[in-house]
Amino acid sequence: MTVSNSAKVTICLTNPKSPTNVGGVLRASGCFGAHEILYTGNRYNKAKKFSTDTQNINDEIGIVHVEDFLAEKPDDIPLICVDLVEGATPLPEFEHPESAFYVFGPEDGSIKQEVINKADHVVFMPTKGSLNLA
Repeated sequence: MTVSNSAKVTICLTNPKSPTNVGGVLRASGCFGAHEILYTGNRYNKAKKFSTDTQNINDEIGIVHVEDFLAEKPDDIPLICVDLVEGATPLPEFEHPESAFYVFGPEDGSIKQEVINKADHVVFMPTKGSLNLA
């Protein structure tokens, strides 16, 4: 599913640790037409000089460090957390809104409960192993 020109899709990464994984997110965001990428934490700041943005998507999609995703989210766009938590909807059963604010947990942890509590939807990807933000 590619995002329409009128849609605004933001990808939020919780304290990503690997430039390889962020590079994969950049590539996927470019392929699917995401509007922007926000991230929290400092691990990526230390590692981003080793970026793997092989398609130079960073030139097209902004990747911005923020302190708090929720402070950046417009009121009229739904918050969707993507994490393996009890009660989450399997991705194949979820109907994505045209515009959305998607929050992904870190590779080595989960999204903070206070963010999940404010989500309009919580979705998980039914896989046999970790996708590491890919």
